[in-house]
Amino acid sequence: MTTETGVDKTPKDIDRTQDRGQYVVCAVCVAVGIFLIVDALRIADGFAKVDPVGPRLFPMVIGVVLIVLSVILAIAIPRGSKGEADAGEDIDPTMKSDWRTVGLLIALFVAVIVLVNPLGWTIAGGLFFAGTATVLGSKHYVRNVVIGAVLGVLSFYAFYSGLGIPLPAGILDGIL
Repeated sequence: MTTETGVDKTPKDIDRTQDRGQYVVCAVCVAVGIFLIVDALRIADGFAKVDPVGPRLFPMVIGVVLIVLSVILAIAIPRGSKGEADAGEDIDPTMKSDWRTVGLLIALFVAVIVLVNPLGWTIAGGLFFAGTATVLGSKHYVRNVVIGAVLGVLSFYAFYSGLGIPLPAGILDGIL
């Protein structure tokens, strides 16, 4: 193998360090792919009578593609394949992960799951948007809540009116 400077590199000189996190990504993608396929097989045929393709096709295709791409990645990892950083990335790959932020974001996701039925999407989504902005570093708390409330209402009506998908109204049932 010849480098840009014209110096030959033997395979033993090539950096073969592996990021074990890539294998975790492969495992998660395979699990999600299997879940999509199994879940798609459970969809009843009469769910969408006007769709000539059926409701199962796209989740199954996405599941199969996820599994295939995971296998390809798992084969490429030990061969030294690494993604190149974008030229515009402004992160330091040597810094430690901020597990506090990750934990808080996971807690916000769990809170939305728990609160969406009793409070409704508008309130739970608004709190989620505001909380996410705050956790990610915004110090404008009032603005976070206002923008979260606007996004909650807009997304509620975008799904309800635009797509015909009813989201839980919760305690605002009858008002929205």
